[in-house]
Amino acid sequence: MAKNLQDTTTLHNGTKMPWLGLGVFKVEEGSELVHAVKSAIKHGYRSIDTATIYDNEKGVGQGIHEAILENNISREDLFVTSKVWNADLGYESTLAAYETSLNKLGLEYLDLYLIHWPVEGKYQDAWRALETLYNEGRVKAIGVSNFQIHHIEELMKIATIKPMVNQVELHPQLTQKDLMEFCKEQGIQMEAWSPLMQGQLLDHPILQEIANKHNKSIAQVILRWDLHNGIVTIPKSTKEHRIIENADVFDFELSTDDLSRIDGLNQNHRVGPDPDNFNF
Repeated sequence: MAKNLQDTTTLHNGTKMPWLGLGVFKVEEGSELVHAVKSAIKHGYRSIDTATIYDNEKGVGQGIHEAILENNISREDLFVTSKVWNADLGYESTLAAYETSLNKLGLEYLDLYLIHWPVEGKYQDAWRALETLYNEGRVKAIGVSNFQIHHIEELMKIATIKPMVNQVELHPQLTQKDLMEFCKEQGIQMEAWSPLMQGQLLDHPILQEIANKHNKSIAQVILRWDLHNGIVTIPKSTKEHRIIENADVFDFELSTDDLSRIDGLNQNHRVGPDPDNFNF
């Protein structure tokens, strides 16, 4: 169980990945983004998650570089994730997309590179490219995002390396229990995007009740629930006080009753696209 913000889980290839990181989905290039990344690192975050399609890798890179200088830490202390977009899924095109991401971020390597969506008939070639990057030592870990059980099973038919991470939409109204069980059996680390359901759960009465009991915010309760379930989580925020608050989850425990009440909120309800039915 994570005890502090720098605690890590060990992926099946031995790479250490922080349990809690900063997501930057929908944060546009500019000073707000740079400040968010720098704030997170200043306050102890070591993991930053971006993607080609977010169109903000340049600002993320700038924030990382400035934070390294200002906080006297090294690149090796950080865990940086990006993702290959659907239009680039293919062997050569994925290799090229990786170079583009590195250039924008101004980094020599990524800690984790993911296939963003399981585009039918295209993710297999992209996976071969990720395996090449991994085998050449260009990336520390490789994985997938938004993959359902059947996508992973399909991928395993051609894979020589098993994905290390599966990053999916996961929150109290979409608990993904079957997928979680499957990934656990396979040794694939689950990671939650939109853990706070894009803010839609922040006034939920049951969550509010649990939060009051622990003298915590609803966001903190949800993130604690993630950690309790062995899920890496990357809440997004650009506000410094929120970034600090989201990380203040290591000084309380949820009871068995709290946990089952939170699990009971599941409605298989998505705020993002359905991985079995998307058209982009």
